[in-house]
Amino acid sequence: MLWKKSAYELVNLIKKREVHPKEVLESFYERFSQTEEKVKAYITPLYEEVLKEAERIDLSEDKPLLGIPVAIKDNINVKGYPTTCASKILQGYISPYDATVIERLKRAGALIVGKTNMDEFAMGSSTEYSAFFKTRNPWDLERVPGGSSGGSAVAVAVRSAPLSLGSDTGGSIRQPASFCGVIGLKPTYGRVSRYGLVAFASSLDQIGPFARKTEDIALIMEVISGHDPRDSTSSKREVPKFTQELGKDIKGLRVGIVKEFMEDGVEEGVKRAFEGFLKEMEKEGAYIEEISLPHVKYAIPCYYIIAPSEASSNLARYDGVRFGYRTEKYQDLIDMYSKTRDEGFGPEVKRRILLGTFALSAGYYDAYYLKAMRVRRLIAQDFEKAFERVDLIATPTSPTVAFRFGEKTDDPIAMYLSDVFTVSVNLAGLPGISIPIGMSNNLPVGGQLIGKAFDEASLLRVSYWWEQVYKHYEMEPLL
Repeated sequence: MLWKKSAYELVNLIKKREVHPKEVLESFYERFSQTEEKVKAYITPLYEEVLKEAERIDLSEDKPLLGIPVAIKDNINVKGYPTTCASKILQGYISPYDATVIERLKRAGALIVGKTNMDEFAMGSSTEYSAFFKTRNPWDLERVPGGSSGGSAVAVAVRSAPLSLGSDTGGSIRQPASFCGVIGLKPTYGRVSRYGLVAFASSLDQIGPFARKTEDIALIMEVISGHDPRDSTSSKREVPKFTQELGKDIKGLRVGIVKEFMEDGVEEGVKRAFEGFLKEMEKEGAYIEEISLPHVKYAIPCYYIIAPSEASSNLARYDGVRFGYRTEKYQDLIDMYSKTRDEGFGPEVKRRILLGTFALSAGYYDAYYLKAMRVRRLIAQDFEKAFERVDLIATPTSPTVAFRFGEKTDDPIAMYLSDVFTVSVNLAGLPGISIPIGMSNNLPVGGQLIGKAFDEASLLRVSYWWEQVYKHYEMEPLL
């Protein structure tokens, strides 16, 4: 069964001409057909469209992802197909261009097999805020897959694609990776071009990959990383050979544990798995020491001023004039704007637009937005200071395992707190990875590693070492 193999293994089989990309695609398509009805990971599946493409692949070409299926979160533009952001307001919109990451994937020979479900405009932590349907966690169909990149995490967890892309503004790759038992990497801000990603909060958003094995993450990161003149925040730093970093030992690595993170609110089962993970690191020769990030307790309030403020500005373009949904009955232009936006946006998006518009309004800008930006700087400085003492920081990815549908939708604050360990990484622009570190109540637990800016290589090195110990890629949901 080819769908059980990693992207890395499949690339080598295709290179040796032991299998053809069409066989690979057919195998994943079959797996998609078996699982999709149960989990509903895709808004727009594209398997049938790309089958013809797979037939035409020239096997003499030396491309790093030749014939490998990749699923794409539906806020990343793929030319000729809908980009919905899981929102009614983008009804009928067909992307006229490819995002930079899609151009790079296509150049590398990858096949785009579908656009995955998400929280509307990436605002949410459960994929319950999609305008279309809920995506279900394959480990327990009554529970959420996490969000906002829930569909991309589930596609990899059920193996209807070996690789997928998501976006992470405050934990939207790492938290669903944790809930679904897969690996999710949020790269350093500027490592991967944002051109063609529908903006939520431009100073926080970052595109990153999901996979079941670390070598697959390293492989796709070599393809999608690098400078892009069309994104002014894109870094000109050279992209390391991430695949060559794997297999190095972790002896002597200094790992910081944030005392403010472990004080309260972490479920017992999550705590146990995390402590077991740290013990194994120590056994391998890593040094574990407690560190302090004194301003990190302000990360959630700081994030929920900055992100909605940027969202209220970014989402002003959806007005029913040039593309997307437009209300049918209106009296004048202003009436058309307000009715279109009222009918087109879901409740969580409206909540964040209102929060952001208020924080930016005259008389409140200094009290809220400006203050939040100062706190953001303090949080970044805390990390800088911590990294003078340690090489990496370890935390649980989420304080809980996957929660049940409806459990937190009535209480936005409880939902926001599920990102308590992840948002500070975006505020500081650092890389973070979630890796499966254990189980609690038959549900996956994720551990987060945070690295210095542009040091994704160290995160992948630890992830690869841990994979050899825990072999989490062998575990799969029974559906």
